[in-house]
Amino acid sequence: MANYSRVRTVPADNEAGMNEARVNDPEDPANGRTSGHAIAARLERTNALLERMLAEVAKTPSTHAIFVDAGYVYAAAGLLVAGTEDRRSFDLDAEGLIDAFIDKARTIFADSRLLRVYWYDGARRRIHTAEQQTIAELPDVKVRLGNLNASNQQKGVDSLIRSDLESLARHRAISDAALVGGDEDLVSAVEAAQGYGARVHLWGIEAADGRNQAEPLLWEVDSQRTFDLDFCRPYVTRRPVTMYEGEDAGAADAEPPPSRDEVRFVGAQIAAAWLAERGHNAMTELLPGHPYLPGPVDQDLLIEAERVLRRSLRGHAQLRRALRDGFWQHLRSVT
Repeated sequence: MANYSRVRTVPADNEAGMNEARVNDPEDPANGRTSGHAIAARLERTNALLERMLAEVAKTPSTHAIFVDAGYVYAAAGLLVAGTEDRRSFDLDAEGLIDAFIDKARTIFADSRLLRVYWYDGARRRIHTAEQQTIAELPDVKVRLGNLNASNQQKGVDSLIRSDLESLARHRAISDAALVGGDEDLVSAVEAAQGYGARVHLWGIEAADGRNQAEPLLWEVDSQRTFDLDFCRPYVTRRPVTMYEGEDAGAADAEPPPSRDEVRFVGAQIAAAWLAERGHNAMTELLPGHPYLPGPVDQDLLIEAERVLRRSLRGHAQLRRALRDGFWQHLRSVT
């Protein structure tokens, strides 16, 4: 008898059903296509994942920091409130002003927490003055010091601001930065922070005359805000004016002030003496800042002019401008 091997047969209707299942299976590579239903399912899963990620990000609070160029604040606030940039002529309530900046930031960045306030200033050999030590002891405040050169100009402050801004933005430590300053050299700091996704907001102090913030800086930032005289007045107190020998209050009030030409001539004389003492290298450092003088140089100019004229120029904004004009006119005439 012949030995027949067993062969399993599939009914025709079952075979047809299997073929149909293969054709309709979206995951079967033999199908040769992916159905629209599968694409929709995958998109739905992807969207769900993104929504979970965004929800986690939303739970992470935004963080802001305030970066204060103290040299700019002293010069701008002093000139606006006390009529002088000379630090020795007025007192600045740094603690009160810092608190006011923090309160303003709390209003602007309502859903954000403060990282800290960075206070940038200059000091000889980067050794804290008594005032800077007091500021450094304030909560949530970090004092960063640049150096002062022979002309009492701050050196290294802009690079400190850039380093801190860039580092904090790169590590996602801040989402917003409030920058109180006006120097054009801060443009690179703004660009660096923005490159890592942080928003930079420029805060300034109302200029007593003209503008005290560089235009390129204004162009680069994400927003601008200016604090007016009413905001600054509580934090600046004018010190008593020093009377010079031979000058009394009654005489000072009775005698007419010197003319602008007289003061401009004195400014040129002081510039000549300054140049002879400091040299052309100091002048080269000074010229790019025209028409603004660094605070320490401006202070020395005012004090020496008052000594020569034997009367105070405090409260005479036009005469102080004439003094600076004469100083600059001489320096630029010898270049």
